[in-house]
Amino acid sequence: MNLAPSAAAVPANPRKQRLMEEIEQGLDEAERWRKINAAYHEDDHKFMRFLIPPGKRVLEIGCGTGELLAALEPAYGVGIDFGAKTLARARARFPGLNFILGDAEDRATLQAIEGPFDYIVIADTIGMFEDIDGTLRLIHQLCAPSTRILISYYSHLWEPVLKSAEALGLRRKQPTINYIATADFLNLMDLADFEVINREQRQLLPLRLFGLGPLVNKYIAPLPGIRNLCLRTYLVGRPVRLFPERRLSASILVPCRNECGNIENAVRRMPRFGSAQEILFVEGNSSDGTFEECERVRDAYRGVWDITVLKQDGKGKGDAVRKGFAAAKHDVLMILDADLTMPPEALPKYHAVIESGKADFVNGTRLVYPMENEAMRPLNFIANRIFAYLFSYLVNTRLTDTLCGTKVLMRKDYEALARERAYFGNFDPFGDFDLIFGAAKQNLKIIETPIHYKARTFGETQISRFRDGWLLLKMVWFAYRKLKAI
Repeated sequence: MNLAPSAAAVPANPRKQRLMEEIEQGLDEAERWRKINAAYHEDDHKFMRFLIPPGKRVLEIGCGTGELLAALEPAYGVGIDFGAKTLARARARFPGLNFILGDAEDRATLQAIEGPFDYIVIADTIGMFEDIDGTLRLIHQLCAPSTRILISYYSHLWEPVLKSAEALGLRRKQPTINYIATADFLNLMDLADFEVINREQRQLLPLRLFGLGPLVNKYIAPLPGIRNLCLRTYLVGRPVRLFPERRLSASILVPCRNECGNIENAVRRMPRFGSAQEILFVEGNSSDGTFEECERVRDAYRGVWDITVLKQDGKGKGDAVRKGFAAAKHDVLMILDADLTMPPEALPKYHAVIESGKADFVNGTRLVYPMENEAMRPLNFIANRIFAYLFSYLVNTRLTDTLCGTKVLMRKDYEALARERAYFGNFDPFGDFDLIFGAAKQNLKIIETPIHYKARTFGETQISRFRDGWLLLKMVWFAYRKLKAI
């Protein structure tokens, strides 16, 4: 299916018209060079598919002959380009996609498109725009709050290398574009009311080199420091939209094992917030009567609180979280550890971050405010700091306390995360990293909110520093392979 061409099929701007003519005249040459540089394009498409799952609604601005858009396997794919010959080839090759002939910087072109889209892609063409932030503002009309805009481009550090390669005949002569530094892109997106939530660099060696290039690009190029030297940069942003009047309901999950003395306090201290609330206790086969206490509390507060009591089928907090979230019925999903070291009274603050649209995923941190004595042992504190640095690098978001049990997200985002859980598999007995890695893979906006961490008043910690520390080290390597070594 092909959409009707826009009235702005031929760019009025003389520079753009020359640019279009250069591209159209070099179509055959571009295809020849695409085959020569197959390794580069394969890596680029592979990483774009990592960022954009199949089956989404995708708009590509400056789609060329459609190879990238087709590689993303969209459920509904639309490409815009100002070259008639270019789009003729795209339509012939990919009849299942939709193409519009027009200038993406022209308002009428964008108004001819039916949105919103899950992803809007601008791959290597943003340097051709006359008014980058103005064009990004126009794109808002095709965005929902959940839309992600993905911009890929050449690093400005590579400009002399690429120019030299063209002069030596080692690279096809390219149309004149603006090589823009990432800091400038961040500023332009901010001006256009888009917030960057993820940034990646790829391809240190954009050649096959008898298999050395792909190996270096997979394992060496993503490393801290080295990645700043890569050819390709990818920015993922979301539209900045706040919802001060939005009211969402909340499901509070309390995983509990051998926490008999804390169950009633969790209910007594629970504040009222949101348009509606439910509390879900998921009990993990305790030896101290916790399950029976959960049932007693449920019955004692019937009519006052909507309480559900479930028993785990498997083991570990991760299993409890999955069971509880699957049974939850409200808009916002929240975890409250049964040891109550995170005060229940702080939950409304977390709920408000999601409700207002400031973030899609909230992670608690215990390492900002002073702690009560013995709230966290010194060795645990040091390990938390080290792992926080490692996991911050892995998910491209500052995290100071990955093991804080308090995590909050929208149910619809969790359901999307759960549908794609097979990418990571059932790897996480804690439950924290299944959510953090899943949120990063889904390009959710992650933000940390500090809590006043309290000492336990009942029971003992169920974390083994050395056994669980070894598991965390294994998860660092696991996450590197799944999130960086793509």
